[in-house]
Amino acid sequence: MLCQFTGEGPTLASLGSFPKEVYPVGRLDKDSEGLLLLSDDSWLNHQLLNPKFAHQRTYFVQVEGIPTEEALAQLRDGVTIQVEGKPYRTKPALVRVLDPAPPLPERIPPIRYRASIPDSWIALTLIEGKNRQVRKMTAAVGFPTLRLVRQSIENLSLSGLQPGECRSLSQEEAYRCLGLTGFLRSRGGPAKKG
Repeated sequence: MLCQFTGEGPTLASLGSFPKEVYPVGRLDKDSEGLLLLSDDSWLNHQLLNPKFAHQRTYFVQVEGIPTEEALAQLRDGVTIQVEGKPYRTKPALVRVLDPAPPLPERIPPIRYRASIPDSWIALTLIEGKNRQVRKMTAAVGFPTLRLVRQSIENLSLSGLQPGECRSLSQEEAYRCLGLTGFLRSRGGPAKKG
């Protein structure tokens, strides 16, 4: 579905009724899946979207082929991609092969399948979020992305959620999972629980 409340096709509005002030924090492109935060907290939005705060985002990525150690090392060190028509060197990333494949629900529509070309899964953790960055990175090392699922942002993950399912979080829980508890205290919010 599209990461917006209006428009054609399935949108966030199909998930239920949300207060008027709630917006997606970040976005997923139309070909991507996974964790999306919805919030009315503009400060939280700023903390997660401003590149200077460098929050970890982990993606499960199904790629065409079986990545070589050289390709994985390139992803770890950073690769050059095009951003707004200019070369951009990505920041170092964490990457590991996922074997077996993660237990994800089937994608609708399914990805393209080619019997003659194997595919595999990697977990890729970034601290930045350029437009279509994961897809550009895997393509740059010769292993195009087939399926992309944002698994987590910091310690907030998809675990236990089904596609289209929503879960409410208190401000304290959201800030704790996102590593913002020190900021919460400085803003006069609840003290961090031990």
